[in-house]
Amino acid sequence: MGVVMLTNWAGNYTYGAAQIHHPRTVEELQETVAGARRIRALGTRHCFNDLADGPDALVALDGLESTPEIDAQARTVTVTGGTRYGTLAQHLHPAGWAVHNLASLPHISVAGAVATGTHGSGDASRNLAGAVAALEIVGPDGALRTVRRGDEDFAGSVVALGALGVVTRVTLDIEPTYDVAQEVHVDLPWPAALEHLDEITGSADSVSLFTDWTGDTIQQVWRKSRVTPSYQQRAELFGATPADGPRHPLPGIDPVNCTAQLGEPGPWHDRLPHFRMDFTPSNGDELQSEFLVPRAHAVQALEAVRSLGDRISPLLQVTEVRTMAGDDLWLSGAQGGPRVGLHFTWRPLQREVTALLPTIEAALAPFDARPHWGKLFADEGRDLARLYPHWDDFRALVARTDPEGVFRNAYLERHVL
Repeated sequence: MGVVMLTNWAGNYTYGAAQIHHPRTVEELQETVAGARRIRALGTRHCFNDLADGPDALVALDGLESTPEIDAQARTVTVTGGTRYGTLAQHLHPAGWAVHNLASLPHISVAGAVATGTHGSGDASRNLAGAVAALEIVGPDGALRTVRRGDEDFAGSVVALGALGVVTRVTLDIEPTYDVAQEVHVDLPWPAALEHLDEITGSADSVSLFTDWTGDTIQQVWRKSRVTPSYQQRAELFGATPADGPRHPLPGIDPVNCTAQLGEPGPWHDRLPHFRMDFTPSNGDELQSEFLVPRAHAVQALEAVRSLGDRISPLLQVTEVRTMAGDDLWLSGAQGGPRVGLHFTWRPLQREVTALLPTIEAALAPFDARPHWGKLFADEGRDLARLYPHWDDFRALVARTDPEGVFRNAYLERHVL
């Protein structure tokens, strides 16, 4: 049997498997998993590394029925794991509901985002996994099980990197729908950003700072605010001024694929992401890395990375700085307390980026920076274990749930197991 080849979204990684399955029903998925020696779930392929790759077989959930099921009394919605957040929003909003936050891209799948601890931004907003109320998982023997919030294994089963099985359905917390207004300020002086970081990130429900680490200013600050009777556009932000028109986070790119700005109110799903569902997200031709540091170390971490600006900027398209609230999920980047994410969108220069990552990680090591599981990182010396208090608990959960290693792959063996 030949090998099926396909690439991830960015084109920097090629998956190779003897077979890629597209089951039409959960029962067919159960049979597929039960008959596999090694298998991994494949989402929307927005990972930049080999997290989702498998030595034998891959299974995609794009063939499963994806109509969300809203439970208004419980304030939850249940979707198939392969459902994209943008698709979910198209069902929730007309019914009067919303989720608490979204990532910058609405194109990613719910199960994939949850499994990797993917996040949006906001001092009071947990990452997307924080909204999970229950998971339905196909285990290595094909059996279907449900893990709910409050269950003994729940905190280890949400951000689980696909190590526990194939997530068929996810139940998420929802809330009444709301409008958001998005404003962009430009040229925030670095001294003001470092001195007033808490005030800046707390000035809206979701705040992102975009920088290339050169010059005396942070180029753009994107602020997304829930529209309430007291909402007013902000004329000045610690020296930054309102943009004179729509902006794209990456320099020189038409903002046509970005969500509406200039303080124009609109539905949550049309403002919380940076990019519109019906356009190509971001730039496409890029690589990504991200490191999450405890909120208490944010200013020191920014200063440490800024000291490397002359080495970073030639390889960089832009860095985005975001915040998130803490949670108790074992492998979440925000487990144990609030975090600040330093996200790097690189030029498509993998050899050069790979060579630079150890330097960045060394600069951030004193601040206990955790890498985003789905993006490029070095993890030299297998040092990740010290960053997660429940590391051994997670490994024990994997050993108990998948003793034969049906869902193991090279990524898990290299970084986690």
